[in-house]
Amino acid sequence: MIRRKRPVAGACALLAALTAGLAFPAGAAAGEPTGQSAPKVNLLLDVSGSMRAKDIDGQSRMAAAKQAFNEVLDATPEEVELGIRTLGANYPGDDRKEGCKDTAQLYPVGPLNRTEAKTAVATLAPTGWTPIGPALLKAADDLDGGDGSKRIVLISDGEDTCAPLDPCEVAREIAARGIGLTIDTLGLVPNAKLSRQLSCIAEATGGTYTSVEHQDELTDRVNELVDRAAEPVVTPVATEGAGSCAKAPALESGLFTDREEFGQQRWYRVELPAGQELRASVSVAADRAVRPDYGVLLRAVTVHGREIVRGEATGNGRTDVLSTGLRYPKPERDDGAKPAAEVVCLAVTNSFSADAGVKTTPGLPLELTVDVVDGPGGSSDVASFGLGRGWWLLGALIITGFVAGLLWGWLSRWRFAVWRTN
Repeated sequence: MIRRKRPVAGACALLAALTAGLAFPAGAAAGEPTGQSAPKVNLLLDVSGSMRAKDIDGQSRMAAAKQAFNEVLDATPEEVELGIRTLGANYPGDDRKEGCKDTAQLYPVGPLNRTEAKTAVATLAPTGWTPIGPALLKAADDLDGGDGSKRIVLISDGEDTCAPLDPCEVAREIAARGIGLTIDTLGLVPNAKLSRQLSCIAEATGGTYTSVEHQDELTDRVNELVDRAAEPVVTPVATEGAGSCAKAPALESGLFTDREEFGQQRWYRVELPAGQELRASVSVAADRAVRPDYGVLLRAVTVHGREIVRGEATGNGRTDVLSTGLRYPKPERDDGAKPAAEVVCLAVTNSFSADAGVKTTPGLPLELTVDVVDGPGGSSDVASFGLGRGWWLLGALIITGFVAGLLWGWLSRWRFAVWRTN
């Protein structure tokens, strides 16, 4: 029975693939990576006094970090430009003001000389404070420039000691720059407060937080993050939506980032030629504490204010990112004339809200994808059946099957009649 069913399943799969291929014409991918600049990674290591504690596989946290760094340096891909920055490595005193300035670039971001980098790491000794916020700002400056992927890997065993410069707010400020920088964090101590702070830093930039308690775990995780930086990525383009369609920036196909405050509306403009289809999607992330029950609305509107189509999504506090999208095909004229491109206004609105005391600036991270592709052959087919040109393939197959069934039945009756006669 299994052998008999497999050809049928294969035929169904082929039919589905052919139908999908005709129903949805392929288009250019939005925001394809250009690969012009080398990927950059800045390892940010906590060298504060608490790194003397000997609770990682019988050795100090500092010794485990050094060993992990040496192994990571050996395994770093050639195409990755890597740097090392420290925090709390140089000032041993009690002056808080001086301690919160204690961050330095141990090895500059650039082509890696493994011997020099290892020599620099070997000189480190646990010393001072834990200025995570100031160090993140400096680490982001180290990576400024270029259009390749940028990643900070922060390794710490304690919370920031330089408040009120909140590291979470610093991470949001870095994300708001729109330079495509991701911050990943690793905590060397299973501490709830440290976990919350490092998680907040990572989430603000779309990074990850990992708690590690063993030296091999630390090595493997840092290696994984460095390797991830070398993978091709789509670098979004920073843009700034306007308060009205008339003043909105003109966008082409691509991936864009922006910031939208609570309850705000952002406008963007896209030119849509006849015979093309606009596909747009938007994601808004809650990178801080928000009230449950929120929504995101994406509308396509004419320049005269008439709504064409909309997409909307709602959440109840269980997800940190809310996404929706829409599609709008512009048919060609029946008389063959080529009309001017239509200007479509995209409006993004959110209904996020927060309790008093939660900062509203910078706004919530917004990611907008715009893709203008070849439209379906007949827009009326899409509107009527939702199947595009695949509807005609399906109809043709049904008719063919019906005719084949009639012929087979007629041949069977004829053969039976001949058999009875003989």
